Amino acid sequence: MDASKEPALLFDLDGTLVDSVYQHVIAWRTALEDEGLDLSTWRIHRRVGMSNGLLVNALAREMGREFSAEQVAALQAGHARVFRELAPHVRPLPGAVELLRDLSQRGVPWAIATSGTRATAGPNLAKLGVPASVPVVTRDEVPFAKPDPDLSLPPPIGWGWPSPTPSSWGTASGMFSPPAARSTGSGPAIGGYSRQELEVAGAFRIYHDPAALQLHLDELGIRR
Repeated sequence: MDASKEPALLFDLDGTLVDSVYQHVIAWRTALEDEGLDLSTWRIHRRVGMSNGLLVNALAREMGREFSAEQVAALQAGHARVFRELAPHVRPLPGAVELLRDLSQRGVPWAIATSGTRATAGPNLAKLGVPASVPVVTRDEVPFAKPDPDLSLPPPIGWGWPSPTPSSWGTASGMFSPPAARSTGSGPAIGGYSRQELEVAGAFRIYHDPAALQLHLDELGIRR
C-alpha cells in the first residue's frame, strides 16, 4: 500500500475525547456572574469549543455590549479558576481510551489538536493515557485557534505522518474551520450538537462517541 495514502487521525479534545463541555459552560457562567453579568447557560454552551479570546468576544456580542480589557482578563481568569476546580470531575468519553490504544496497536498515526491551553489540556491527556510520543497541539502553540484552521493544518514533516490530509474527529466549532484545513471530518453526536449541525459543518461521518467510532474505523479506511 502506498504510504502516502495510509490514514491518520487528528482529534479534538474537549467534548470529543473527554466529557468536559459542561464543566467549561459552568466555569464561564460563574466567571460572568462574578463580574455581575447574566447570560443564559444555553447561549454559553453554543460557544464552547472556540478559543477563550473568541469565546469572550462571542459572549459580548450575545449580550449586545463590549467588554473592557480588564473585564476580558477577569473573565478568562475566572473561567480558568473554576475549571481547575471542576477538572477532577472530567472523565474520558465512552471508548476514548480504548480507541486511542487500538489505533496505536494498529500502527495508525494520531494526534490531538485543542483550543485549550497546555495547562488545561494536561490533566485530560493524562486521563486518556496519551503517550509522550503522540503530537499534541494546543492554543499556546498557534497564532489563532478554532474556527481558524491553524490547529488542523497539515501536520509538520517532523511528526512522521504518512498523510498530509488526515481525517479529523471533532465538534461543530472545529469543523467550521476554512477548507484550508483539508481534512475529512467526522463528528461526535455529543455535547449538545445535533446530527444536522454536524452535517452542515462538514462531517463526513457521525458517530455517537469514541466507542462507536472504534467500531466503524473501516469506514475511514482503517483496517486491521
